[in-house]
Amino acid sequence: MFGGLLQWFDPARATTVGSQPDYRFSLANERTFLAWIRTGLALIAGGLACAQFLPPLPIARLREVISVALLVLGGLVALRAVDHWARTERAMRLGTDLPKSRFPAVLAIVVAVGAVLLVAAVLFRVF
Repeated sequence: MFGGLLQWFDPARATTVGSQPDYRFSLANERTFLAWIRTGLALIAGGLACAQFLPPLPIARLREVISVALLVLGGLVALRAVDHWARTERAMRLGTDLPKSRFPAVLAIVVAVGAVLLVAAVLFRVF
């Protein structure tokens, strides 16, 4: 477990494992990492925006629950991004299969369920 965490903070450790992959694959891996970081930042920004600008909703503390959920989800996405980057880099160096992940599907479901709940809260407020 801690070997993977050390790779997050010391990417030079990765160069001691396996062989150097084609740099284009490493750069593509880094672009994927950056896309996930942007997603995490967008979720965090959405959480802050909800906390500051969303009017009180009909259910007590729903605004705060939404804000905290978005902030936590943004933090999880950022952590998942660096973990996936490190595991993918290691797999490329060792010539093994790339790591499988259910995280994109889970994230999509969580965001979709959140959107449905927000639509219900807005409609409840209107009627």
